[in-house]
Amino acid sequence: MPLFQPTAIFRGVEHITPQYLKENGITALILDVDNTLTGHGSQVLPEKVAEWIKTMKQAGIGLVIASNNFEKRVAPFAQRIGLRHCSFCCKPSPFGIARARKHIGVSKESVALVGDQIFTDALGANLYGITMLLVEPMYRNETWSLRLKRVLEAPILKKYYEKGGKLL
Repeated sequence: MPLFQPTAIFRGVEHITPQYLKENGITALILDVDNTLTGHGSQVLPEKVAEWIKTMKQAGIGLVIASNNFEKRVAPFAQRIGLRHCSFCCKPSPFGIARARKHIGVSKESVALVGDQIFTDALGANLYGITMLLVEPMYRNETWSLRLKRVLEAPILKKYYEKGGKLL
C-alpha cells in the first residue's frame, strides 16, 4: 500500500458502520479530533457524531482519541465524550498512534485510524501498519496551511478513485 493512500474514504465518521468494521476485522478505532469528530478547535460534539459514538460503543468497538493537539485542547473534549485519549501524538510519527492503540489493548491487525488528513493521519497509519479510514473534513473553515495541504492531497485522492476506490 502506498504510504499516503487511505484504505477507504467515508463522507464522515457517521458513515463508518459496525458492519463495515466487522467485515474488515476491525474491533477498535483510533480517532482524530479536529475536522473528524468536531470542528477545528471546538469542544462541542455534533449530535450525529454523539449518536455514532454511542452506536460504536454498543457494538463493542473500542474507541480512543489520538490528536496532534495539546493536552489542554484534547483532554476536556475527550473527558466530555467519555473516551480515553493521547495528545501531542506528532502524527505522522507512528509513536503516538502506538500509544493510543495500547490504551485500548488490541492488535495492529484489528485497529484502524480514522482521520481527515492524508499527510498526518493516512501517512501515520500506513507507517504504523494499520488500516486507514479517511473521512472528508467536517468543515472547510481551515487555516491557509490546511488549505494548502488539501490542494496537495488532491492528486492522491484522484489516484484512489482511479484505482476503483469509492466514497462510502
